[in-house]
Amino acid sequence: MAFRRVLAVTAAACGLAGGSVLLSSVAIGKQQQVAVSKAGGDAPDPASPPPPASPPGLLLLPSPAASCPAAPGWLERNNGACGYWDSNWDRREPVALINLKKKNEETGEQELSSRLDHYRAKATRHIFLIRHSQYNLDGRSDKDRTLTQLGREQAELTGKRLASLGLKFDKIVHSSMTRASETTNIISKHLPGVKKVSTDLLCEGAPIEPNPPISHWKPEAVYYEDGARIEAAFRNYIHRADIKQEEDSYEIFVCHANVIRYIVCRALQFPPEGWLRMSLNNGSITHLVIRPSGRVALRMLGDTGFMPPEKITRT
Repeated sequence: MAFRRVLAVTAAACGLAGGSVLLSSVAIGKQQQVAVSKAGGDAPDPASPPPPASPPGLLLLPSPAASCPAAPGWLERNNGACGYWDSNWDRREPVALINLKKKNEETGEQELSSRLDHYRAKATRHIFLIRHSQYNLDGRSDKDRTLTQLGREQAELTGKRLASLGLKFDKIVHSSMTRASETTNIISKHLPGVKKVSTDLLCEGAPIEPNPPISHWKPEAVYYEDGARIEAAFRNYIHRADIKQEEDSYEIFVCHANVIRYIVCRALQFPPEGWLRMSLNNGSITHLVIRPSGRVALRMLGDTGFMPPEKITRT
């Protein structure tokens, strides 16, 4: 009997507008059971009163679009809604890479299918995002914010951990800031032969105003300037493999906590305003996987399990 009651509530949920529902174990009275059973897909009984807008035990959630904050001008929402996967998030979906107007009408769909296959990625990209090690917070300028002794030890441990994975890393891309460059130099000693590339795009900054807001954080102008740059870093480095890439790749990006947290939110198509809800340790490893289909998975977030507890910091 209890099982049938749950089924009745579930059926009513499917017939109501609003989409997502949460069901609780609230008992349903006899009169309410009748109303619910008549809302399960059959034609309504004109002699019966209309069912309540929100039956007991049923909580209607707001639509995804209603919960999405307005995006800055440089940030695109996925079809104007949150919670729905955009398969063309990196603008590398095969159909987006060809000019449909040039389609040969004689061969029609067969030629289109062949052309789409030509533009499909074949390889998987493994992105390892490394937060820099502990550094001197008292430095007045970037060049003075060098790694501490503990920070150098953390970088050694991170380098050893990456080497122990036995992967053929293709390159190390790092922020041009001093603490990231020094961390990269130490890590690279454990990965001989892997080329290093420096970029200003991955420098630390304020990617987007966080939600919930932080009253003591940054003025709007800082988000406006830093956000566009960090978004450019995301678009430039985080995407599915090039169609010419035949084998899976393993790439390391050494940068900063704010940048990594923002990239994770964007890659998973989570609201990027939530970036500040995550915390990353110094020298931590975050692992993103981007499949040829464009699907993205987070294998690891801020891992420092390879460090002794006394070596772990977040400064």
